[in-house]
Amino acid sequence: MSNIQFEEKSYNTDSLDLNLWKRILALLGNSKSHLIKLGLFMIMTAAIDVARPYLDKIAIDYFAVGNIKTNEVVLYAVVYIVVIVLNGVLVSGFTRQSAYIESGFLYDIRDRLFEKVQKLSYSYFDKTPTGWIMSRLSSDVGRLAEIFAWSLTDLVWGVAVMIASSVIMLKTNWRLALIVLAIVPILAIVSMWFQIRILRNYRSVRAINSKITNAFNEGITGAKTTKTLVLEDENLKEFKQLTAEYRHKSNQAAYFSSAFMPIVIGLSAISLAFILWYGGNQVLLEKMQFGTLLMFTEYASQFFEPLKSIAGIIAELQMAQASAERVLSLLEEEVEITDTAEVIKKYGTVFDPIKENYPRLKGDVEFEHVDFSYIKDEPILSDFNLKVKAGQSIALVGETGSGKSTIINLICRFYQPTSGRILIDGIDYKQRSLGWLHSNIGYVLQTPTLFTGTIRDNIRYGKFEATDEEIKKAAEMVGADSFINKLENGYDSEVGEQGSKLSTGEKQLISFARAIVANPALFILDEATSSVDTETEKKIQKAIDVILRERTSFIVAHRLSTIVNADKILVIDKGRIVESGKHDELMNKKGYYYRLYINQFNKDLQNKLLGDMEL
Repeated sequence: MSNIQFEEKSYNTDSLDLNLWKRILALLGNSKSHLIKLGLFMIMTAAIDVARPYLDKIAIDYFAVGNIKTNEVVLYAVVYIVVIVLNGVLVSGFTRQSAYIESGFLYDIRDRLFEKVQKLSYSYFDKTPTGWIMSRLSSDVGRLAEIFAWSLTDLVWGVAVMIASSVIMLKTNWRLALIVLAIVPILAIVSMWFQIRILRNYRSVRAINSKITNAFNEGITGAKTTKTLVLEDENLKEFKQLTAEYRHKSNQAAYFSSAFMPIVIGLSAISLAFILWYGGNQVLLEKMQFGTLLMFTEYASQFFEPLKSIAGIIAELQMAQASAERVLSLLEEEVEITDTAEVIKKYGTVFDPIKENYPRLKGDVEFEHVDFSYIKDEPILSDFNLKVKAGQSIALVGETGSGKSTIINLICRFYQPTSGRILIDGIDYKQRSLGWLHSNIGYVLQTPTLFTGTIRDNIRYGKFEATDEEIKKAAEMVGADSFINKLENGYDSEVGEQGSKLSTGEKQLISFARAIVANPALFILDEATSSVDTETEKKIQKAIDVILRERTSFIVAHRLSTIVNADKILVIDKGRIVESGKHDELMNKKGYYYRLYINQFNKDLQNKLLGDMEL
């Protein structure tokens, strides 16, 4: 499975993809009402901003020539004050709506993404870097929230100001208006050229950022391994290489972004100069009033101000489009293993199960002509057949890569056969729900995973409705109560992040208790004793003898001494069963299993003798 390569879905667009943004907009959920309110606030704010230059024109062209009437001045002052107050109210309103949108978007999208992550098949996590997923849930979603909350605010305001200003300017003096509007097509061409280059660079920046996040994650979770193997220097070199690449791409993106705005400012300055030249002549020739010229200069500045903002927003959208692509790629990731509509109708989903329809699982398991491959044309299992009766304990042994874990993954339906069938109690397990199957499986991994919380909480994860008595009974069955009762807070003791406050053996005992508290019909032990000390192994072995009684179990074992009592031992080689039988039967054959057992026995004996000599 290590040769499975992760490929990120890409939309491969070098321009602003409006369809993509429409699909992101559709994800706003409860924030849509706030977005509508925000749009109304911004349109009204734009109307106020456009009204002020016109009020200035009236003051200069009417009052400055001596047409002063007290009642008109008072009315003008009242209108101006109302405009200022109304502007303040509107600014407060759209700021509040923007804050609602940002927090609401973050909540809705992260909730959707986390739900999607819970639904995705095991195969997805097998091939997808953790850093990639973390980056989607954190930085990419945060960037999109800022775009919708604040950048789109400026976009709506800018478009409204430009439209209103254009209408008034065209109505007042169309020649001067055309001088202002002539800059728009030139700016559109310049924007398109920059958009393509900005997007390409920021897409690369986001991809490298995911790799950096993943490197952080591996550096933290693998700290102990790094130190024991003295890999600090190598890790630092690799990380520096990533950050150097990130800096290079970021600098390129910043270069195009920084060059874009001066061009926009320069074009607007040229247009304003033409207005002053042409309009000034019109004033001197008394063909235009001075207040009208002043209004045009204000409108030109006001027109180009949102134009500069829009240009900047387009650049931001280009940068954020890479984030939008990546968020959508996760949301739209296909769930490889799903139940059929008929199964869902009868048994529900993992999130909404109909448990009263769940049939009792007895434990018969059968592989019927199963073929399977992780990668096309690279088969792992070919015409694999196996029949296990309820209550039997089956041990799987063999070299690394022989197919043991694949068999376990297929039983758990983490993967499904490429062809053939797997039957549970005589029925193809695709005709039952994933929730039904997984609720009947107790799974103990080689490396136990505990969650932040108490020991009681971690055992209860196996069965949320478990009583305190059931939790204690499960702990007693696996021998975990002996160390739990010695802790100051007993079952209410915190385990720390990933169980950091407990030893490996203690964590493994907790994971055993968690698996057994649900009273599963199928039990999977995947190298469950390979990472614990001898004393803990004895406890676990004793617990196994009790736990597996009358349960169908599959044991993947590295230490062959732990499976001598199994009902059947299967020796797997290249996806085939090369030997099958009880321990004594296989030892008498003196074949593959015999050699494995004798080699391991001699190695253990040698290690024991060397240990005694050191003492």
